[in-house]
Amino acid sequence: MNLDTVNRAGWDKDAVVRADELVNDFKAYMEANKDELTALRIFYNQPFRRREVTYSMLKEVMEKLKLEKPQFAPLRVWQAYEQLEKVNGNSPKNELTALVSLIRRITEIDPVLTAYDQTVNRNFQDWVFKKQAVTLKFNEDQMNWLRTIKDYVATSFHLEIDDLDYTPFDALGGRGRMYQLFGDEMNLVINELNEALAA
Repeated sequence: MNLDTVNRAGWDKDAVVRADELVNDFKAYMEANKDELTALRIFYNQPFRRREVTYSMLKEVMEKLKLEKPQFAPLRVWQAYEQLEKVNGNSPKNELTALVSLIRRITEIDPVLTAYDQTVNRNFQDWVFKKQAVTLKFNEDQMNWLRTIKDYVATSFHLEIDDLDYTPFDALGGRGRMYQLFGDEMNLVINELNEALAA
């Protein structure tokens, strides 16, 4: 047996051990802080309220991590998971979406680590399918608008009615346009999507 092969096997085992330690330390840190940070409190104790988790709540978790435990940078923890188990989707482009995916994994909402945009896409398809299976058929303009909401929620985690006045919705006509498309159902659609996409 060639010495390089032996060294590589030893190195790979060390990498897995280090990855396992990092993931376990990250889990322990998150659990230790689950009552202090609103987003973690919801994910751990009231997962049915996930639709209420906002960008600023997640930013708060990220800032605490950066301040206290920079070694738990979400993309680094994501890479550690890749050493340990099959991961659904590519490494996220941004730290906050990586963080949400990691929190969903350690709180066992997701049985495997899954890129958040994939989770949102799957939940969106399920929601549209259920809506259209009953009576509602969305036209093309409505579907384009719903897809814009889905893409927004994949990176901002939650949609408030006021968000419709800003990018990317303002370029599409903002809340006035959404009201034209959905009428009195507008608020219901926003509430349902916030809930469905966070599922």
